[in-house]
Amino acid sequence: MTSTLLSAMRNPAMRVSMLAIFLFGFAGAATSPYQSVVGINELGLSDALYSLLILVASTVNVVVSVSIGILADRVGNYRLLMSSAILFGVVGYGIVYAMPNQTSFVVSVLLLLPIYGAVYTLLFANVRSIARRMSGHDAASLTTGARAAISLAWVLVPGLVGFALAGGDSMLPAYLLACLGCAVNLLIVFFSLPNEGGADPALGKRLSYWTSFREILAPRIFLRVIAVATITSTLHVNGAVLPLIMTDEIGGSVTDIGIIVGIVALLEVVFILVWARIQMDLAPFKALALGTVIYIGYMVLLGFSTATWHIYALSLISAFGAAALITIPISYLQELIADRPGLGSSLIAVNIFLSGGLCAGLFALGTRISNYSGTALLGGVAGLAGLALLLVLDGNRKTGNATA
Repeated sequence: MTSTLLSAMRNPAMRVSMLAIFLFGFAGAATSPYQSVVGINELGLSDALYSLLILVASTVNVVVSVSIGILADRVGNYRLLMSSAILFGVVGYGIVYAMPNQTSFVVSVLLLLPIYGAVYTLLFANVRSIARRMSGHDAASLTTGARAAISLAWVLVPGLVGFALAGGDSMLPAYLLACLGCAVNLLIVFFSLPNEGGADPALGKRLSYWTSFREILAPRIFLRVIAVATITSTLHVNGAVLPLIMTDEIGGSVTDIGIIVGIVALLEVVFILVWARIQMDLAPFKALALGTVIYIGYMVLLGFSTATWHIYALSLISAFGAAALITIPISYLQELIADRPGLGSSLIAVNIFLSGGLCAGLFALGTRISNYSGTALLGGVAGLAGLALLLVLDGNRKTGNATA
């Protein structure tokens, strides 16, 4: 795997893509751990409104991501599309910092940042287009390495942000850092990302917008997307409730949040490579099922945590399970439409949309009938339901692709 990544880095498009992926991760790592704290605790949004924002933002993101993925397949060029999406990130993060009020936060979370999130689809579509020119094993290594670049950002950034802002009255400066990261990314992508070739003319009518949507909704594809989304919704639930459990229920601080997120991300970088090795011996759905079981166990233990050290102690389990849930679904979903890098990668956004919507519903239900710890337990139940569906769909399959 290491030799494959080193070889791929000689490709100018791959070098720029990896750097862009890291900077995309930088912006998310600087703000995501503190988004619920900023929105709810600092700006005064209610739990219900915050949940609604998550749901609607996911809807905007998936529509934009699928549309851009289809367009990318048509034109075979990622630079202009990626640059345009990154610009929304510059503005989205910037207005929250410059005008810290509920209106700017809602506009940013509801519209600007979901459009910026389409960069994720484009980045992995670009990596996929490079990987298609390599062998299957090498292609998997590139996807793993690309996802590891985001985790590396989560290693370096959250803890540093937490320490830098410790003792301050606000976490809003994190949005300034994200804005600056997006600005640098915009310059790098616009001026350095090489143009790729055009689309494969053999795809013909499959490149049309509505035909592409129907392809996504085909039962053999969409049911598997639902299974993966239900599983990965546990990651979103954890992201929403862990900071609130830490600060509101067990007396921790925002510094603790940054440290824990950094520790988990550091371990994830290592465990991503471990899971890549595991996948050499296990079918993807089996590896995903194993990772899901581990992460469900973590969510249950998180729900019963009563002290800061409990959450620190859970970092190892959290990282090992999360490493599977953030990497294996990418290749699994892309393989569902293997000959369409843009459309296949847009399934990642569909997954994020569905898992984000599930997270919103789980967060709203959990906080209504219980507390943040109870919501973590509810997230574990959702993960178990997704695992059951995955086993029903793929449990009898021994070899072949996910759609066999």
